[in-house]
Parts: sequence; C-alpha cells; structure tokens
Amino acid sequence: MYQAKNPTDSKKKDVSKRTYKKTDKNTANRKTQASKNHSTKKQSDKRTYKKPQTPKLPVKIIPLGGLGEIGKNITLYEYDGDMFLVDCGMSFPDEEMPGIDIVIPDFTYILENKDKIKGLVVTHGHEDHIGAIPYLLKEFNLPIYATRLTIGLIEGKLKEHRLLGDAKLNIVKAGDTVTLGKFTVEFINVNHSIPDAVAFAINSPAGTVIHTGDFKIDTTPIDGNVIDLARFGEYGKKGVLALLADSTNAERPGFTSSESLVGDSLSHFFNQAEGHRIIIATFSSNIHRIQQIINEAFKCNRKVAVSGRSMSNVVAVASELGYLNVPENILIDVSDINQYPPEKIVLVTTGSQGETMSALHRIAFSDHRQIEIIPGDMIIISATPIPGNEKLVSKVINELMKRGANVVYEKMYDVHVSGHACQEELKLMMSIVKPRFFIPVHGEQKHLMRHSHLAEQVGIDPKNIVISQNGDVIELTKKAAKSTETVHAGRVLVDGLGVGDVGSIVLRDRKLLSDDGIIIIAMAVDRRTREIISGPDVVTRGFIYVKESEELIRDINEQAADILERCYIYNVRDWNTVKTKLKDGISRFLFQRTKRSPMVLPIIMEVNI
Repeated sequence: MYQAKNPTDSKKKDVSKRTYKKTDKNTANRKTQASKNHSTKKQSDKRTYKKPQTPKLPVKIIPLGGLGEIGKNITLYEYDGDMFLVDCGMSFPDEEMPGIDIVIPDFTYILENKDKIKGLVVTHGHEDHIGAIPYLLKEFNLPIYATRLTIGLIEGKLKEHRLLGDAKLNIVKAGDTVTLGKFTVEFINVNHSIPDAVAFAINSPAGTVIHTGDFKIDTTPIDGNVIDLARFGEYGKKGVLALLADSTNAERPGFTSSESLVGDSLSHFFNQAEGHRIIIATFSSNIHRIQQIINEAFKCNRKVAVSGRSMSNVVAVASELGYLNVPENILIDVSDINQYPPEKIVLVTTGSQGETMSALHRIAFSDHRQIEIIPGDMIIISATPIPGNEKLVSKVINELMKRGANVVYEKMYDVHVSGHACQEELKLMMSIVKPRFFIPVHGEQKHLMRHSHLAEQVGIDPKNIVISQNGDVIELTKKAAKSTETVHAGRVLVDGLGVGDVGSIVLRDRKLLSDDGIIIIAMAVDRRTREIISGPDVVTRGFIYVKESEELIRDINEQAADILERCYIYNVRDWNTVKTKLKDGISRFLFQRTKRSPMVLPIIMEVNI
C-alpha cells in the first residue's frame, strides 16, 4: 500500500540531516581553531622564551676642536670601546696671544684613551686639518690614513720635526674603505681649494655618520674631479644617522663660484700688467690656484719664482707627486729674479693673511733680503682675510700702495673664490644625505647657528639639530641624540720650541707689558737689621722716558722706602709678603699719578754685613 509521505516528517528529516551536517562542520571548525590556538600558543611560548636581543650601543661623537672657532679641527668617534680621530689641525693666534706661533688642540683626553684609538683619518692637507699632527705623534704614534697629496704634505711636516722615520702613513684614495675597530670608514671625493680632499662615510652598528670635512660643489674643477654627489645620494637612500657638515660659509647666500673663474681674472690682469712685474699672494696649499698662475705665466712667457718656506715646500711636494704640471725651465729660484727684466717675472708668495713673518709682509715693509717693491708692480692678493685678520691685511695693502705698487685684492675683482660651500650648496648636501640628526661643525658660533637655520629650511626637525661645543660627548642612537657629559678639550699654545709652557698667566703678563711696560725696583737689605743698604733703584722699560721723568723716579724711590720701613715697624718678615706690599703700593701710587698700570717687579737682595 502506498502511503503518502508526511510533509512535516520530510521537513524534520531534512532538518535533522542539515543539523547533523552543520554540527559536523562546527566540530571540524572547532578542531581547526583549537589546532590553530595550540600552534599560536606554541609560537607564543617560543617568543616568550626567545633570548632578548641586545640593544645597539650609541655611537659617540666628541669634537675636541673646530667648534666655536676657525681652525684647530679635530673630532673623536667612539663605539663600544673603539675610537678613531678625524683630522688634527692647528689655528693661528689672535691679538690676545702676543708672541705665540700657533695654537693646537689639547690632547689630554686622547692620551688618556690612546689604547682604544685605532687610527687617524684626514680629510685634506690644509694646516687647520693637519698642522697639529707632529705634536700628536710626539706623544702617541698612531696609524694615519689619507689621500696621496695629503700624505705628501704630512710627510713634509713630519720631516721638519724628525718624526718621519717612525710614522705609520697609509695612502688611500676616494672610494676606498678602511676598517678601524668596529668602524668602517669610506673615503668620498669632494671639491675644495686643494686636490685630494675627501669626506667620510663612517659606518658602525649604530648607523652611518657622514662627515663632510671642508667642501664645496664645483662643477668645473681644475683637476676635473667633481664631487661624488651620487655616492652621498646612495647613502641618503640607505639611511644616514647623522651629518656633520662644514659651516664656514653658512652666512653666504647662493653658490660658491668655481675655481676656474679665477683663471679668467688672472688672464685679464696678466695682460693688464704688461711691462710690469707681477706678485701674487695666496694660500700656500691652494695648488689649483698655483697651477693657474703657472699656466698664465707660461702663456705670457714669464718666469715664476716662489717665496716663502711653506709655499716652496708645497710646490715641491705637489710637483713631485704630479698634482702640479710645471713646464720645463719656467720655475726659477727667488735669488735669481734680478737676472731677468721685471716684466718677465711672476712672484708667488705667502702672506695673503697679512702675517707679520710672511714674505709679503716683509716685502711691504722692506724687510725682505731679496725682493724690493718697484713702483708699478702689480700685486694680487688672491685670498679672503680669515675673520680677525682684516686689519693685518689692510695694513699690508696700505704699505704696498705707499711704495707705488698697484694692489688688487678680492673685494675689488674676482681674484679669489672660496673653497667652502655657501648656503645653497649646504642645503643641497642636507637634502641629498637626508640625515636623521644634523650637527654643524667647523665655524664660529654664528656660523653654526646659521647652518642650523638652513637645516630647518630643508625640513630637518629642530629637535634633531645638535649645536655643540668642544668637549661635549654627543651620543647618537636611531631614537635620540643627547649630550651626556663633557671631556677635557682646550687649546695648547706653541711658542718657539715650547709647547704648552705658555698659559693664561704668561699671556696676561705679556699683554700688560705691551700695554703699559714694566718697572723694576731693586734694593739690598741687611739680613739681620732689615735696613736698606743700597737702593731703591728704579729701572723702567716701556713706561716712561726716564730722562724726562726724574721727579717721578725720585717719588717712586721714596714710596718704596716708606713701604719697606712700615713693614719693618709692623714686624713683617716674610719676603714674599714684603714684595706683595711693595708691588701693590707702587701700583696704586703710579695709577694715581699717571693713570697707567705698568707691571711692577720688586727685587730684594739680602746681604750679610
């Protein structure tokens, strides 16, 4: 019998089947989820017990010179106990340092850590970057890495100091990499006013630091070696932790002119000076400038003589190494210039900064043994005065003009271009490198501040700009830059053969002597009775003209005798105390009478009678 299916039963059955199947899926899903949870738990457990990663240590940058000043550039880098130095330069003394020859960095902190220091890398061969190397090597003989011309100039300095035999000099070229402990340092070609200048890409586990040294962007350099902007750009793409850049021209807008511009100006003045002798003063290390002078002299059929010890040394080294192309028989000795007509001579000399011991200064004041100004001489000062030297340069220019010379200097014509980048080049470098942190270097405080403003213009966060001082320890990580401490960093004065034996007290005395002179009061005293046996005798230098000041001299004698008598009455027996009272009493008396403050030097001799 056929029995019709109950629709309700059919629905129930279908629901039952669907429910059963759904239950199976849910069960499977739960199993899968449980499996995933179990797997995730295992991974979580693995992460929990994974050995924690050691955070990267900071790289430390310690400027020991070159900040807040022009010259004396030296910077110490440190990572995890390994150190190395960038540059070791000197600076020239200012008017507050009478008698001082040069100023070098204080090496105290370097010598305290000499076991950690792996070497010295040098950006280029200017004195403000290599001038102090001999003084460092006398204390600590470390390996030196630099390009060929820079090494050649360093060799000349070490030879003068009799240090060349033991020096560890290593020649590298742009593109090479040197390993110094945990650092690797790549040399990158840049343009400057001397060939073979380089910047550094300093790599460590903490990141890459770019140290430009002195640079500019010259698209038509004399030697044809254009700055390697592409390499800077490659580092910028990879990521640069910090940029340390030259701030010397941070106040100058625009771009620095090409060195080739000077060649055009020189050609003009050589033609204008037809029939007259030409004397050109420039920096001794500006080899590109010297090359252009030689080229123009050769075109005009003139002989070239070189005056000044540093100029002669640089020309000899550059010629020997092939950085100067000197036609045969064009160079003559300065002692032979009188054998040629004046119109056939070009004299290249030092003294572009008005230095009192330079060749140009001695020529201007008729102190040079071989060169005398001839009316009509064309004198070209092919340099810009270093800040602080303007008065010295003006003094030399005025003296040369008084003697009938025709003087051409930088402010009048294009006879000099800088070797340092101006504002647009500085901004371009920052835009290419794209550093996380920026540290302006090489300049006075005003230059560092202006450079920091340029960094803000290209988008660098002001919080990531570090304006530092010599001796600050700057710690850099990818997250922060901070100055944690300061180390000893100062200056050491070199006077003749003495290094560091002249300090602030000696300088103060020299300044006092130069301002108001000295008075010496000498007397002999009985050791037992403390009575004056002879004197007081007064000797003075640089204070008054004695023959016209006899009354003042008598009054000084009376004052000295009165002071000594009061000491006797009050039983003052310590001779140092007596001398101090004499010095103070006479100083007060002289200031009241003359409004001058000479140095007073009492000399008391004890005599047994």
